[in-house]
Amino acid sequence: MITCFIRYQIDPYRAAAFDQYARNWGSAIPRCGADLVGYFAPHEGSATTAYGVYHVENLAAYEAYRARLRDDPLGRENYAFAQRERFILNEDRLFLRLASHPHAPHLKS
Repeated sequence: MITCFIRYQIDPYRAAAFDQYARNWGSAIPRCGADLVGYFAPHEGSATTAYGVYHVENLAAYEAYRARLRDDPLGRENYAFAQRERFILNEDRLFLRLASHPHAPHLKS
């Protein structure tokens, strides 16, 4: 299993548009085959940094997922929305594997 972290630099005056973009991915990404952790918008600190996080089995599964997402009506619509509204200033993807597993049980107070 690998995790894709997408780091976005967004226009801080267009945060509501990013929120809509994120909600749209909440439907399209799982339907197209990735395990969506979530999209995270600025809350405190940086007003321009946001993240999208999801899991895929491997890079081959990622490529198949991306092809399905390109063909998905909501996926195409969301890409077009981002291009039209221009609230994303920069986007970087990073693929990481979990190195700290297995985790110790959480202590209950």
